[in-house]
Amino acid sequence: MAETARVEATVRTEFGKGASRRARRDGQVPAVLYGHGAEPKHFNLPAKEFARVLRANGTNAVVSLTAGGEEHLAITKLVVVHPTKSYLQHIDLQIVRRGERIAVEVPVVVVGTPISGGVLQHEATVLPVEAEALHIPEQIEVSIDGLEIGSKILAGELELPQGVSLTGDSEQLVVQINEARAAQTEDIQEAAAAEAEAESEESGEES
Repeated sequence: MAETARVEATVRTEFGKGASRRARRDGQVPAVLYGHGAEPKHFNLPAKEFARVLRANGTNAVVSLTAGGEEHLAITKLVVVHPTKSYLQHIDLQIVRRGERIAVEVPVVVVGTPISGGVLQHEATVLPVEAEALHIPEQIEVSIDGLEIGSKILAGELELPQGVSLTGDSEQLVVQINEARAAQTEDIQEAAAAEAEAESEESGEES
């Protein structure tokens, strides 16, 4: 479970691309807070501080946001990062209440090693779950230690933390252990198919 981080924000009074660029130059990131039928509120958050919050608490970071004399409990719902320069461009936050159960996606982390000759096929990197707002797990671990070739683990077979329930398909494949040689052959076939498709598209453009 991630801790609730405290963040001091400022109320946004200017809008538009120009105002957003000025805010970023000043080390701020534009953000919007919404939920529970309230009118959306617009803030500027300290970019470096909020980046540290995300690194420490993960993508479902819950924050206690203080701005304009008000305090809001919120969960991070959307983080927009510049595609090449990697700075925060925009944040969406959703109001939550203590004791409230909310739907989130939690990262799936694989631990352990299968038997010799086995290769991991990691199908689901996140799982949709429902959890109490202040008790969202940072990750769900899946152990593949000693699993034999051909073994599969489905979403419904995972041991979730107390108070956390799966909201997606219980039959969703999470991990599978393949034979190394078969896995390599499949990768070669997929690469060849992709190359053939690319060549076909190129020839079509030339004609």
